[in-house]
Amino acid sequence: MPDILVDRGADGVATVTLNRPASLNALTRAMWGELGDAFRTLDAEGDLRCVVLRGAGERAFCPGADISEFSDARATAAQARSYGDLIRATLEAIRRCRHPTVAMIYGPCTGGGLELATMCDLRLSGESGRFGIPINRIGVVLGYPEYRAFLELVGRAVALELLLEGKVIGAAEALARGLVNRVVPDVALAEEVAATAARIAAGAPLANRWHKKFADRLADPRPLSDAEYQEPYDAVETEDYREGTRAFLEKRKPKFTGR
Repeated sequence: MPDILVDRGADGVATVTLNRPASLNALTRAMWGELGDAFRTLDAEGDLRCVVLRGAGERAFCPGADISEFSDARATAAQARSYGDLIRATLEAIRRCRHPTVAMIYGPCTGGGLELATMCDLRLSGESGRFGIPINRIGVVLGYPEYRAFLELVGRAVALELLLEGKVIGAAEALARGLVNRVVPDVALAEEVAATAARIAAGAPLANRWHKKFADRLADPRPLSDAEYQEPYDAVETEDYREGTRAFLEKRKPKFTGR
């Protein structure tokens, strides 16, 4: 079986699975590249509505990179930079995916695994979820792009607490710290993620994509241009807007087409 699985459902929801359950879905260098390719491919598919990222099985999301490779793949600064470039390209592919993304988390979600989760729009965890980036234990330093996303999510104080102490926290504390959106019993996680993806897929896809775009733009301190201020109003010229308003008045569920 491939180490990265992509399943496209008939409901407009795709599931991307890190498929190394024997290693708790630890990421090899090759997997980082394949994962980035998968998200770039999904980004280009206009009929998708949502992408779920998960680890195989119900034991772990991902504990991070496969450290057994480091003696060969990250033995020098040059190798580390090359490896880091690959990681950043993949994280950027997840973050910039135009479709809403949901991380489905069982067990360890640490190191590179947490970096993956922070790039998703929503993070749903089972009670078994464990979170942290304890890379000071092996002398690894978090790169700027990954660090920026982590800081945006939890703030400087929490980010430094987890990094400097090398702490790994449970799901309840992760919820309180803003690392995850929701925590449910493990036995209910698959159902909760499916319901969440269904609610996202039922919405107007163009509106969802615009909201993702605007969230990223508002994180940029540059002043908005006049053209950017006007962009939200372009929605009223879409078929999705016309269908949505008709369906509301006719008291029926809308059938959005993404046009």
